[in-house]
Formats: sequence, C-alpha cells, structure tokens
Amino acid sequence: MTTNLKENERLDCLQRKGYRIIQDPGRFCFGMDAVLLAEFAKAKPGNRILDIGTGTGIIPILMEARYDCGSYVGLEIQEESAEMACRSVELNGLQDRISIVNGDIKEAEAYFEAASFDVITCNPPYMIGQHGLTNPEEPKAIARHEIKCTLEDIISKGARLLVPGGKFYMVHRPFRLAEIMTLMSRYKIEPKRMRLVYPYVDKEPNMVLIEGARGGKSRMTVEKPLIVYEKPGVYTHEIYELYGETAEQSMLNGPE
Repeated sequence: MTTNLKENERLDCLQRKGYRIIQDPGRFCFGMDAVLLAEFAKAKPGNRILDIGTGTGIIPILMEARYDCGSYVGLEIQEESAEMACRSVELNGLQDRISIVNGDIKEAEAYFEAASFDVITCNPPYMIGQHGLTNPEEPKAIARHEIKCTLEDIISKGARLLVPGGKFYMVHRPFRLAEIMTLMSRYKIEPKRMRLVYPYVDKEPNMVLIEGARGGKSRMTVEKPLIVYEKPGVYTHEIYELYGETAEQSMLNGPE
C-alpha cells in the first residue's frame, strides 16, 4: 500500500512485520522510550488496549506487531498528529485492529465508557513548569511538557477507564518517581512492576518503566536494570535484541 507524504514528512521502517510509520521531524518523532514501553507492556488475546497521547501511533503499532491480538485505540490531542497516525495505521492495513481518536484525556468520558479497557499505555510529557519552553503551543513542547494535561490527569482518567484488575503501563523520568507512586496509589492503581533504564552501567537512570494494576494487592517486583549503551556509540546486546537487529542493521540512528 502506498501513501502520499506531506511536506517534511518521512517514512520509517519499524523492523516489525514490515510495518512502517509516517513521521515529521519538525513536529515530534518517537524515541527509544516509546519502543521500551511497547516491549515492557503486556497484552493478552481479546484485550482492549488504550494508548494515551499516542502521537504518531507508534506504541499501538509496535504492540500489535508483537502480540497480534486484541484491539487498540490511540488517543491524541493534537489534530495533525492524530491525522498522521491514522495514515500510518492505514498504510499498514491495520484499520480493523487500531483506531485513532483525536481528543483530550481530560474529557475521556466523552469518548469512552468507564472500565472499558484491559490495558492502558502512556508515554506522557515528562517536564513540568516552563523549563526549556519557547512557544508553548509548538507540537514538540506539547509532547514534552505538561501543557495540555498533567500526570494526575493521566493517572486519574486511566484508573477510571481500566477494568478492575486492568493493567496500566507508563514510561517516565525517575526524578518524578515519588509523585508517580503517590498518584497511582491515590487512584487505586497499585504499582506491581518496575524497571529502571540506565544510559551506561555507571550512570544514573534516566527512564523508569512501571506497571500498575487497578485494585491490585500491595506487592511490587523491581526488575534488573536495563543498560542502553555498552560504550559510546555501541548499544548493549539487550537493546539490539529488543529492536530485533544486529548492530549493523540498527534503526536506532533513524528516529530521534
């Protein structure tokens, strides 16, 4: 299937079932955090899965390629990004498995019934305040900063949309881990599994992957650390395995 790319758009190969994705570097391109989240999250046959702030639609597409089960919904507030995600879904012939909704998580009740998803994923804006902002309405600023929604918006609405026992998966920054845990507990999403991601073995972690269960019992497993780089310019074996490639074939130098 072919597609007409708009100005400044590009087509990237995902190394999964021949799937490709449309991206615009001037808006926002997916990064390793989205790929790690799609691998960390789990789904079962028949699950209904929601990705909050889906952007290009990368997480639903990668999860569909991995699990080949369930149905996926991507919720995206930015109209142009949602439209781009729709075209990527159509490009891969996944219209019967993935739907994209252009909407605001703060108004989730307008789009979805309560307790209607088995799994929720989210790669949210990490930053708070005005740090690094130029124009707060620019697509990249909206993707990186809590301009259109807050962490509490995501967790509180996620809790309402999950079925009892449903799983919530998120990638975030460790410096906000205390806030994440507090909000998850407040809205009855019990933290169940966590993995810290380190750029190098001797550096501080710069990402955290976390799983919660709506109404789950109190017990959390902390998985072994994930190390990204073996040395400058060389990824660890686990990262290459995650991408399903050798170092020579790596797509890591593609999407930013």
